[in-house]
Amino acid sequence: MTTRKEIINILTKKTLGLTFVLSAAAFAYAQEKVNVTGNIVDKQNNPVPYASVTFSSKTNKIFSDAVLADEKGNYTLQLVPGNYNVTVEAIGFRKITSTKMIGGGSVGSISIEAENPGTITPTKNIEGVTITAAAPKPYRVELDKKTYDPSTDLISKGGSLQDVLANVPSVSVDTDGTVSMRGSSNVRFLINGKPSALLGIDDGANALQSIPADQIEKIEVISNPSSKFEASGTAGILNIILKKNKRVGFNGSVTGSLGYLPTTSLNTNLSWRRNNLTWFLNGGGGYRESKGENNSDTWYNFPNADVPKESHQESTSENKGKNYNATTGFVYDFSDRTSVNASGTIRGFNSESNGNTFREELFLSRNEFSERLDDGNGRNLALQGDFGLDHKFDDKGQNIALSLSLQRNKSNSNSVAREYISGVRDFVYEDENALVNDLSFKDLLAQNSLNRSIVGKADYELPIGEKSKLEAGYRLDINRNNYENDVNRQDQDNMTLTQLPLFTNTTDYKETFNAAYAQFKSKIGNFGYQLGLRNEYSVINIDYANLQGDKILKDKKYNNIFPSVYLSYDLGKDNQLLLNFSKRIDRPRSFFMVPYARYSNPRSVFEGNIDLDPSYVDSYEVGYSIQKRKLTINPTLYYRHSTDDTKMLSYRKDERENVVYTKPINLGTEDRYGLDFNFSYDPVSWLKLMGGLDLYGYKSEGTAQYDALDRDGNTVVRTRDFAGDGFSTRARLNTTFRIDKTFSVQLQGQYRGGEKTATTEQKPMYGMNLGASKTIWNGNGTFTFNIQDVFNTRNRTVKTFNEDLTSESYMKWMPRQFALSFTYRFRQGEKVEAPRRKKDINSNAGGDDDMPPM
Repeated sequence: MTTRKEIINILTKKTLGLTFVLSAAAFAYAQEKVNVTGNIVDKQNNPVPYASVTFSSKTNKIFSDAVLADEKGNYTLQLVPGNYNVTVEAIGFRKITSTKMIGGGSVGSISIEAENPGTITPTKNIEGVTITAAAPKPYRVELDKKTYDPSTDLISKGGSLQDVLANVPSVSVDTDGTVSMRGSSNVRFLINGKPSALLGIDDGANALQSIPADQIEKIEVISNPSSKFEASGTAGILNIILKKNKRVGFNGSVTGSLGYLPTTSLNTNLSWRRNNLTWFLNGGGGYRESKGENNSDTWYNFPNADVPKESHQESTSENKGKNYNATTGFVYDFSDRTSVNASGTIRGFNSESNGNTFREELFLSRNEFSERLDDGNGRNLALQGDFGLDHKFDDKGQNIALSLSLQRNKSNSNSVAREYISGVRDFVYEDENALVNDLSFKDLLAQNSLNRSIVGKADYELPIGEKSKLEAGYRLDINRNNYENDVNRQDQDNMTLTQLPLFTNTTDYKETFNAAYAQFKSKIGNFGYQLGLRNEYSVINIDYANLQGDKILKDKKYNNIFPSVYLSYDLGKDNQLLLNFSKRIDRPRSFFMVPYARYSNPRSVFEGNIDLDPSYVDSYEVGYSIQKRKLTINPTLYYRHSTDDTKMLSYRKDERENVVYTKPINLGTEDRYGLDFNFSYDPVSWLKLMGGLDLYGYKSEGTAQYDALDRDGNTVVRTRDFAGDGFSTRARLNTTFRIDKTFSVQLQGQYRGGEKTATTEQKPMYGMNLGASKTIWNGNGTFTFNIQDVFNTRNRTVKTFNEDLTSESYMKWMPRQFALSFTYRFRQGEKVEAPRRKKDINSNAGGDDDMPPM
């Protein structure tokens, strides 16, 4: 039996123990804690998502704590200052323990090493327990950019980069493939942070369609780039990040698609990682057909015997294209701090086109009917080699990165245009229906271009204290473009082939840019700032000659300084106010400066301007960002002021002839302002919403003067006024429904309001897309079906007006399309599962190899 004395001893011990625990807890609570941040990376300096980080105090266990890193390998927690053992664990990586003295702020990067693939066993399912990552957020806001993850986009599966861009926040894609940001098409494209042969030279929509959507990991929207980026692209930069698998062993995926209009593609992403070596291969190819129609009515203001008073035109076109691309390379780690990388890229596409244009022209005394048949083909081959060296001086973030890129892009296009004037009725004759002439001719056009580029970069990062960083770098760009245009005319009368000397020409265009930048980033309490300065020295050399005997040598040099300022203030957790400014430059495209670089038909001639200068933009933004687990809201007010703005002047040199010339000129100023509102919201587990609204206004000022011959053959000075203003809207809404864990449906609606300038008026446009996805085989296979332009409403209707003419045109680039794609993922290496998350086999939080959406 327990005695009274024993009971008292037990109660005394329990009381003392409880007192000790409570005292220790009180002591721990009384210690002032500090914020501690850091990140976990692998030996290639790639982030390790969802790693477990444990801080074990060496002085008092009550101070110990643990945290789980996020999808980017970053973590934050509060600790009492002191000496700690830091243990990092992640599936597929070796457990490591190191000692850190915690005093607050960042503890820097902790690098962990992947396990030997030979020692890894596949992940086993534990009955009743499933663990993996949560679904990714498709839209994120950072200090100097927005990031879009296309893995949840069912509409673009099996499609191309052009299809993906149609759903990127702040970005719009026109019916003809023109990409714009906030109403401006002067967008700079980068692949993995640098110019790429994948996008070619002056390839437009063809280049966007040749990059498969399945190879894109994310897209960075940089509307106001910092001094670290090149200054060209006044509307901003779109940085396309391609996939690189980070898993151990051999991994990959294959995606095939089939659609209508006949569209097929087959693409693969492969990687192999063992010890210090990582190898990857992305590649594929496809076939695509497209159809278009363009109808226009034009009323001329100066009709005479040789110029029609009205013309009506109906055009149809059919295009067929084959494309292929492959990128392979490796990363090798010499040590924990030094690695080298090399990669090679080949991209090509071949195209065939057929066009039919019927024109009716009403002159003062007769009607004239003509038909033009265009047959063309083109070939493009691009090669690129990239080499890089990355070195970490220490574990505190002092790094240097060196890179060299060599690119070569060759493009050849040939076309034959046959024009038949099949009926001319002269009202002077008694018989008004008598045919007085049958004329026909044939134009043969050959356009060849060759681009060779060298891009060398050096970037250095130096942490200063716990919250500051200095970045500096140098960049050299050398671009050389060779253009050859050969235009021949064959008349029906004599069947002889004659070169048109004005349009048969050669141009050697060379540009060299030297750039250096420095920027400083720091944070004081809740206030963060980044100040940058960039200097670019540009040299342009143009050597032009044509068969007419014209020879032009032109050298241009200019030096510019581009500042950038980024300010942020944390109003609370995941609640931030952003303010930024940058100065940008719009360099003329090379063929804009080539006289008579483009000849399409006898009635329409593109005339380059060798004296064209860059235009400059001052860009301001004020943004607000809330990023919660279910909700992201990002409204941004912006204002852009441009000087020496580039406008297209369309005019007639001789008003007695029906020939319209189009020429780029520097003209006046343009102001753009608006509200760019983007959001994503997951109200319930089975529903995702993502949308955007852009409300913007614009105002331009400037007048242009040009010489022309009037109807009497006299030289007159004409004036064209480009002053104008207006307001427009663009909106999109993307809704994704998850029927169950393996089946999702997506609806995507887009609207673009009407827009009016000094010389054009564009009507509103809207469209809707539909997509559905079904996952099979435990997440290793995915079927996706989508319909582009469900109601067949996507078109462009434009009215053009000036003192010469008034024109209304309707263009439809593509009819309704259907596509079915299938993706299969295979992994012989370790299948990384993120701890402490519920399983959803439709997730892709790790950004690896195209896991199925939602």
